[in-house]
Amino acid sequence: MTASRLYPERPFLAASVCVVRDGKVLLAARARPPMQGVFTLPGGLVEPGETLAEAAIRELREEVGVEAEILGFVGPVEVIERDAAGRARRHFVICAHAARWLSGDGQAGEEALEVRWLGPDELGSVPTTAGLPGIVAGAVALASQHQSS
Repeated sequence: MTASRLYPERPFLAASVCVVRDGKVLLAARARPPMQGVFTLPGGLVEPGETLAEAAIRELREEVGVEAEILGFVGPVEVIERDAAGRARRHFVICAHAARWLSGDGQAGEEALEVRWLGPDELGSVPTTAGLPGIVAGAVALASQHQSS
């Protein structure tokens, strides 16, 4: 993480994606601090001129080599890390999306130490970011609604 992301003047906008495939979701263990080795959804900062959904799909492709189709917005996740004085050291607003898997099994790389496909009931078997089970539940429900239609 670059120094410019520390003690920001305003929150950084990011997008993530919960890819659903045969009832399992794709998780990636972060390769870098903060939270190195913790499993979360692929995602990253939104670039100027890019929609949230475009950013989520781009990050998915870049981080783990998977292609997916966005089904919809699941919800926002706020990550605020404070220093000892209570100042916001880091602040991200991550817009989580649900997606249907199209291709690719997922691969570890520069940004992902490890990639796993886990069922929602298996999330407790790995360390995860705060709030991840709720986002996964929302994404799985959204994917299920799209299968029914």
